[in-house]
Amino acid sequence: MEGLNLIAHNDLKNPATEAYRVIRTSIQFAQAGKELKTLAVTSCTPNEGKSMTVANLAVVLTQAGKSVLLLDCDMRNPTVHKNFGLSNKLGLSSCISMDTPLSAAVQATKVDNLYAVTSGVIPPNPSELLGSERMRELLQEAGEIYDYVLIDLPPVLPVADALVLGAVVDGVVLVIDSGEVKVDLARDVKNQLQHAGANILGVVLNKVRSEHHGYGYGYYYYYGSKSSSGGDTGK
Repeated sequence: MEGLNLIAHNDLKNPATEAYRVIRTSIQFAQAGKELKTLAVTSCTPNEGKSMTVANLAVVLTQAGKSVLLLDCDMRNPTVHKNFGLSNKLGLSSCISMDTPLSAAVQATKVDNLYAVTSGVIPPNPSELLGSERMRELLQEAGEIYDYVLIDLPPVLPVADALVLGAVVDGVVLVIDSGEVKVDLARDVKNQLQHAGANILGVVLNKVRSEHHGYGYGYYYYYGSKSSSGGDTGK
């Protein structure tokens, strides 16, 4: 896979792959009778591993027989096109600002049943685009076509993009770099998301040094349940 080591796709027996499956299962249990179709992944700050987390989560959902659309909503620092080796000439920004049909922007990836919409041309006003009525319409349309719509959000700090869209989606997963982000900062970001109206499903604690697995493995904690081993590195 060009640009990104999709461990859940390339190494099915890797402990990190199993960790992503645990995250998948936790999200499915979190539904509890309520449909969760639009799921966003964000972080406190850049380079905590959110983009790799959402990409691998998308893969394990397809492995469960689900169709998945991955949206790159990190318009200030987009990576989906790089990670999957896709064109970024036409993407989400075109769908929002130019009313380009969603179907025209969807690209197939090398993973069966996993499709992506890249960010498109980087706009001068990402927050306004993500908070627009057109964005809501695109999410609704995508949710009617795919089993899951996964969204690579920008970090919560220092811009408001993640807060704007986090309140619109069905659920948010927060990725935290255990070695860099202090507890007080993580708590502040969680509070910001909740105050904005986001439904926080849980936290992926990333880049934890494990005695058994080495550096890069973390834990997924779903609120109200036990924590489970996880793993991820990167943006």
